[in-house]
Amino acid sequence: MIDLSGKVAVVTGSSRGIGRAIAQIYAEAGASVVVSSRKAAACEEVAVSLRAAGHKAFAHACHIGRKEDLQGLVAATQAHFGPIDILVCNAAVNPVYGTMAELTDEAFDKIMDANVKGTFWLCNMVIPQMAGRGGGSVILLSSIAGLRGSTTIGCYGMSKAAEAALARNLALEWGPSNVRVNAIAPGLIETDFAKALIEDPERRARVEARTPLRRIGRPQEIAGVALFLASDLSSYVTGQVLVADGGDTVA
Repeated sequence: MIDLSGKVAVVTGSSRGIGRAIAQIYAEAGASVVVSSRKAAACEEVAVSLRAAGHKAFAHACHIGRKEDLQGLVAATQAHFGPIDILVCNAAVNPVYGTMAELTDEAFDKIMDANVKGTFWLCNMVIPQMAGRGGGSVILLSSIAGLRGSTTIGCYGMSKAAEAALARNLALEWGPSNVRVNAIAPGLIETDFAKALIEDPERRARVEARTPLRRIGRPQEIAGVALFLASDLSSYVTGQVLVADGGDTVA
């Protein structure tokens, strides 16, 4: 049993889907968890459910594309639970489903600001504090969309490739201070975020047919990878992109 007792974990985009599953598994492992997403009511609902189960949880709404919101998230966490030991940058947006030729400047900026710049900002706010306290673990949620091309979610894939590169760079910079930075690249997972894909019967059938495990993943299966990366079991793992896709990318 992995024990995160005494650790403070911040999970962005944790009101639903993969982020919620990660917040849940961290809380069950004993961590004090900060639940964060754009909508305060959705965050509080998750935090209340965790506290009702006897876990330590605190909700703080935050828009990842606004630096002042991220600064507020860090400050609120420190005031409520203390310094951050584990940071999971999970929140992301993908407002378009189409070709790169159809992508507007506004959509491009929205994706890059939220998925890349917001993650960059938050890491730069938290990692120096981790380093000053002797270490920590940072986990960025990338995607297999960042490992290959796409005719429908190309810009999203670009942003996720950038996050993987960010993890490698930060791992090099902060490794000497015992801060580990890794990324997870999920395949298609049963979440609201992927609804447009999984509710298309033909596309879903194609994905399931080509995936060696012959199914779509569950949020809890990505949470398990995040738990490993947050724990001492991964103490010699940094700068890596762990693919969790049922074998899709090797098929």
